[in-house]
Amino acid sequence: MTLTSIIVAVVLIGGAFVLTKNGRNTEALANANNVAIVDGKQIVTINAKGGYLPRKSVAKAGIPTVIRFDTDGTFDCSSAVRIPSMNISQVLPQSGSTDIDIGTQHATTLQGACGMGMYPFEINFEI
Repeated sequence: MTLTSIIVAVVLIGGAFVLTKNGRNTEALANANNVAIVDGKQIVTINAKGGYLPRKSVAKAGIPTVIRFDTDGTFDCSSAVRIPSMNISQVLPQSGSTDIDIGTQHATTLQGACGMGMYPFEINFEI
């Protein structure tokens, strides 16, 4: 019984650490509404620092799209973003916003990662 209690406690405490990153709840950020349509363009905002948040975004297919990478004191490999299928490689500033125009996408999943491939992200374009 004691061993079971210890295992449950470790799982619960470990889960609390997994859900937080830099004092933020990453589960909430992963499910955040980070897509907006402004002046006829769809803007997908992704925070780049220690990885990309949210890691998965859902956007509408058929609308001109810009991916906006926001950085704030980013010194790790997430400051270099790659989207291989579009031949995009972009170094992001340590702090600020960088817009990458990816045009109008059909229903597809666009995958990207940091320069080292350690931090993946994806944008699902749906009809």
